Amino acid sequence: MRIETGRGEITLWALLGIWSVSALTSLPGLAISPILGDLSSIFKHATEFDIQMLTSLPSLLIIPFILLAGWLSDNIGYVRLLYFGLSVFLISGLLYFFCETIGELIVVSLLLGVGAGVITPLSTSLITRFFVGEKRTRQFGYSSAINNLSLVAATAVTGYLAEIQWRLPFLVYMLPIVSLFLVNNIKRAEKGAAAVGENNIAESALPSSGINYHSLVKLMMYYFLITFLVMVISVNLPFLFSEYGYSTGTAGVVISLFFLFIMIPGLFINKILAVLKGREFVFCLLLISVGLSIIFFGSKLPLIILGVLLAGVGYGIAQPCVYDRTATVASADKATYAMALVMTMNYVAIVVCPSVVDFFQDLSGIKSERFAFAFNSCFGIIATIILFLIQVSKLRK
Repeated sequence: MRIETGRGEITLWALLGIWSVSALTSLPGLAISPILGDLSSIFKHATEFDIQMLTSLPSLLIIPFILLAGWLSDNIGYVRLLYFGLSVFLISGLLYFFCETIGELIVVSLLLGVGAGVITPLSTSLITRFFVGEKRTRQFGYSSAINNLSLVAATAVTGYLAEIQWRLPFLVYMLPIVSLFLVNNIKRAEKGAAAVGENNIAESALPSSGINYHSLVKLMMYYFLITFLVMVISVNLPFLFSEYGYSTGTAGVVISLFFLFIMIPGLFINKILAVLKGREFVFCLLLISVGLSIIFFGSKLPLIILGVLLAGVGYGIAQPCVYDRTATVASADKATYAMALVMTMNYVAIVVCPSVVDFFQDLSGIKSERFAFAFNSCFGIIATIILFLIQVSKLRK
């Protein structure tokens, strides 16, 4: 079976290889999450600082290696880089089974961050390399859906495995074996001249650097903003549920629904964009802001789920749109680097959001967990108004 790319065809195996890389980017940290509460008893000498290091350092390391991968792809080729990133990812997954101290876990987690950082920009630039036009937009939607579906599935699986034995959740880090098996199919597809490496706009319209940095920076800022806004759902919602008297199991189900709501729009992204007609960025920001506001005002479970639904759908539409737009602001040889810069914003937002929200909460003196949702919803509404006014002013010109 062959898949139409917009300028040619690739094999189904090559497409499955691209999808398999997309599925991996959401996995780092998942195996640690189910055992965080048990680490102090598993490792008797582990301090709270050690546990914080274990959860935060890998994400911090992913950021520079995303940028490094974007630069290296121009120099050593994406196939070699993909082999390297997948191999490091797999080796670190294997090493987890031999860790005997919390320090060893931290070191291996850092190694996992290196592998994840290398493959993250490649997961989207592979789509840019092979697909154009509506076909590319559709694949970005599928990639986003696969990424979030793997997150939901892996969260459920690791939670179950952690109840059996604390090392078993690390089995999810064996999945790069599938991608390594399929990389050759991607390589053969490019040799067969299926890789298009073209943008929706003529490369001659781009500056000599090969990247329209003015447009790229705006996309980076937007991606940072929407990720910053929705981060409070995964970080603060469990504490809000505890404040309202809901169980941790209920919180887990609702957060899983959040990632499910992010996944669904990606399956229909072209139809959604046909309806929105260029207003998708304002619309998505509005959905996220309204969703956070509903979570803030509503203490009943149905209202909270409605807020999570709106925020998830908004983010689920915006994410593939950002990736697709990024593909149009860089030449073929700079696509991976442009994607790396944009995707870095996702991890920067993940790292800084909790600290920023906590800082302003301390300033306000408000102790309720509702503050995070009030703060981010207000931030989002202001940003929505500004973006709407910018678009209106452009239409009047």
